[in-house]
Amino acid sequence: MTEQKPVRVAHPGLREAMVSANAVTVVETLRNAGYQAYLVGGCVRDLLLGGTPKDFDVATDATPQEVKTVFPRARLIGRRFRIAHVRFRREFIEVSTFRRRNEDDDDEADANHLSADGVLLSDNVYGTLDEDAFRRDFTVNALYYDPLEDTVLDYTTGLEDIETRTLRIIGEPEERLREDPVRILRAMRFAAKLGFDLDPETRHAIAPMSELLTAIPPARLFDEFNKLFMNGHAVAAWSLMWEFGLPEILFPLSEEDDRIVRAALQSTDARIADEKPVTPGFLLAAMCWPEFQRRTALSATANNAADERLKAAHSVIGEQQLTIAFPRRLSLFIRDVWRLQSSLERRSPRSLKRTLGHPRFRAAYDFLVLRAETGEADRELARWWTEAQEAPAEERGSMTNALRPAGRRRRRRRGRGRPNPEPAT
Repeated sequence: MTEQKPVRVAHPGLREAMVSANAVTVVETLRNAGYQAYLVGGCVRDLLLGGTPKDFDVATDATPQEVKTVFPRARLIGRRFRIAHVRFRREFIEVSTFRRRNEDDDDEADANHLSADGVLLSDNVYGTLDEDAFRRDFTVNALYYDPLEDTVLDYTTGLEDIETRTLRIIGEPEERLREDPVRILRAMRFAAKLGFDLDPETRHAIAPMSELLTAIPPARLFDEFNKLFMNGHAVAAWSLMWEFGLPEILFPLSEEDDRIVRAALQSTDARIADEKPVTPGFLLAAMCWPEFQRRTALSATANNAADERLKAAHSVIGEQQLTIAFPRRLSLFIRDVWRLQSSLERRSPRSLKRTLGHPRFRAAYDFLVLRAETGEADRELARWWTEAQEAPAEERGSMTNALRPAGRRRRRRRGRGRPNPEPAT
């Protein structure tokens, strides 16, 4: 392959103060050892957009073992492709070796790296700087920054696409999506997070390739689920996914107009904006809740309603895990949140203390509030539980007593076999 020359832009205007000093140290140390090294990917993109990157990645022509030699305390990780984590006190810099797409002329060699559907099985081939650029997924992620010279290298149209806020796949879109269908979800994530528009060719290729997502291991799709919805832009990602019908493939139990799902997405985004903790289990509970409700509606009056609800929970959770394999702890979380909805609706005086003390009470309460906001549950019920958890323990008894119908008094049980006392004379 003939080496291609990049567009070099000196002093691109990014805020150098936002560049990690540790990342610059890694680049400088590798350069001094005789290797090429650049900041690459999302950190460069975010700097050019005026943001503050969370992570800094370095690309180099040094192999992982050579990086380990330069940084003896570095840790090598990864199976498909080895990368190095160079650790500092409060930060680690990820260092990867330049790679290239596997484009051997040998058809048999190509077949060994592609599945029957054309999905890329291995991408573990070292390459040059320009080959590394064209291997990447989107133009805006294929920019290289030299912090020592304050220069950006652009082999594609990344700088132009950042200017026009366009998300564009590098190469022929259908071919690149067939190689790795997860790029479809990455397109959803970056477009939602950055507020970029998909370029027409990329947009046109997504729907025909979307069925290939069913061939992706469910565990990997759970990783992508977290990246999609746990980054503060879940509502935008969900809306964009429905434009291509992707939830019908990944979340077959959900519907586009499920208000509880949208409310949960909005709540998750708000909590992330406020730097509050979030869990994917809460979103999954919302996404599967309407189907759980439908399946339990028929058994609502049965004598074994609790058992039927438990069976329905196992059934619904099991079906969702066929496409997205979340861990067992989240399955238990979802089941508990659903089960506690009945306890919250009953407001039984006998179980009040136990309900408030349940490890999942707060999550179940938040879920009840969402249901009330969407009109599915009584707002007065949600308000009552808000007051109950904030009230002193001695006041909770009077709150539950107030729920009893007027004139109804608690009956005392007489001692068994105890004679009636004789009247006083």
